[in-house]
Order: sequence, then structure tokens, then C-alpha cells
Amino acid sequence: MESKTISQVAKTGTDSVDLQQMAALLTKLAPYDGFFQLQKDYVHVVRESKTASEKTYLLARPSICIVPQGAKSVSLTQGGMTFEENESTLVVYSAEVPINLAITQASVDKPYFCLMIPLDAKRLRQLILKVFPNGVPKAPKLQAVYVGDADAHIVKATVRALQQIEQQQHTELLVPLMIEEVLIRLLLSPMGPAIVQIAIADSNAEKITKAISWLKDNYAKPVKMEDLAKLTGMSVSSFHTHFKSLTSMSPLQFQKTVRLQQARSLMRAKMMDVSSAAYEVGYASTSQFSREYVRAFGVPPSKDVGRMASD
Repeated sequence: MESKTISQVAKTGTDSVDLQQMAALLTKLAPYDGFFQLQKDYVHVVRESKTASEKTYLLARPSICIVPQGAKSVSLTQGGMTFEENESTLVVYSAEVPINLAITQASVDKPYFCLMIPLDAKRLRQLILKVFPNGVPKAPKLQAVYVGDADAHIVKATVRALQQIEQQQHTELLVPLMIEEVLIRLLLSPMGPAIVQIAIADSNAEKITKAISWLKDNYAKPVKMEDLAKLTGMSVSSFHTHFKSLTSMSPLQFQKTVRLQQARSLMRAKMMDVSSAAYEVGYASTSQFSREYVRAFGVPPSKDVGRMASD
């Protein structure tokens, strides 16, 4: 995906005071480095107090991402799209796609924070009729990621949700309402018609999401394009076209990327040897696995794991 195709959110003059307030609240709610579910299914946050020169490879989840403090660089594993997430941006991931990221601004005094609001298709579906009572506008070309300027209204609504979480009073009742405001404002933004496609049953985005979920859960299994196309109710050619439009890669490239990322995780977290990791994620040939690993990560798997162990 070329960077020129990135959708832009209209600039609404986000007040730096709101972002500072968000960072202050997150400092209290996420007191150490790691991942926190501040409100299950509604508000998550990642905190890091140091930068990282090595990129982390993971599957992005459909979500709104706000970085009130610090910054990270992000690139899609395929497609050549790169961007930075910082206090001036609002980023929306519309599908589960492999990304590479590295924390570029963070310190003990001013840690990096990324606040994430998951995009749930059912929740969005409930709001569509309210936001678009006369019908959903025509959607632009599907994308895996939408990047734009931080939206002041979305930031303010998110701050109110964090304040409610901090107070720990009626959070189960009130926080969902505040997140609903965030979602409504997102749907009303220029990227709204595209985001709607996540929720509309039988839309191309919804169909491709089914295939992505299957590939993510069954990455080690052999796959035929005919079977995936049948799963989505599309012809093979239509399925391939829409899959690449949304993810910037073919279904087989997607499966390979997930396999390699999973193998890397197994070798690093569980100290699994190269041959075992290759077999575990679906490779029949260790030499093929090693070649593709080098192309993906720039270093042979044995050397990569050894480097990690010495750090």
C-alpha cells in the first residue's frame, strides 16, 4: 500500500492540554511497563519506558490508537506503507494485519503510551443506523490502516472515559457510553464510511475478515485459495483482489508472515530449536523456513535467537 493512499482525518485542533491530561491519567492507571486492560473490551493501553532499535513483529487488531506521549514507527509487513504514531496522529486499524513497530520516543520520566479502543463489529453495527439513518455513504477503497490528525473531540471523550475509570464509580455503566461517543465521532469523520464496512454483514471487508480469522487460527495448515474463497462466498479472483486490497498482501503471503512471526515467538519465548519451530508452524523444509526467515527478518533464525539470548 503506497503512503499516498492513506486516508486523512480532518484536523480539529487537538489541545495539547487534553493529551497531557491523558498521559497523566495513564501514568496512574498503567504504573509500569506492559499491557493493561483498563476496561475489558473497551480501553486497553501499552506503556514502555525505553526505546527499542529492533522492530517488534505482531498482528494489529481492529482498533483506534491514540499516542498521547512518546512515539513509535510502524510499517506494514508487505506493501511498503510506513508511518509514525505520536501525539499528533489518530490511527485506525481496520483488520488484523501483520505490522512491524519500534518505540522511537520513550523515557522513564516520559514513557510511551498507546491507548487502544477495540473496534467490535457488533458494537459498530448498533450505531450505524443512528449515524447513517438515510443509508451508508459509498465507501472508498478498503485499507488495513487509516492515519490522520488527532481529533480533538475523540481525545476529549477518551479522557472522560479514563477519568471515569480512575474514579472507579459506575464504570460498567458509564465507560461504554463514553466509548460509544468515541465510535460515533469516528463514524462521522471522513474515514467513517470505510470503517462502517467492518460491521456491515456481507460487505467485502466483513467477508475478508472471516478469511483473516481462519488464517490466523489455522496458520500451520495447508490452504487452498478455492477453500478460502468458498468460506467468504466469493469467487477466487474476487477474493484475491479484495484480500490484497485490505491487507496489502496475498492470502499466502499473509499465512507465511503469520507463520514466521509465530516461529520467532516460539524460539524466543520457549527456546524452541529452529527445526522444531519450523515444523510447529507448518513448514516441511527447514531450509525453506530459514530462507524465508532471512527475507523477513534480515538474519538467519539461529543467529536471531542467539542474539536475543545474549542481550
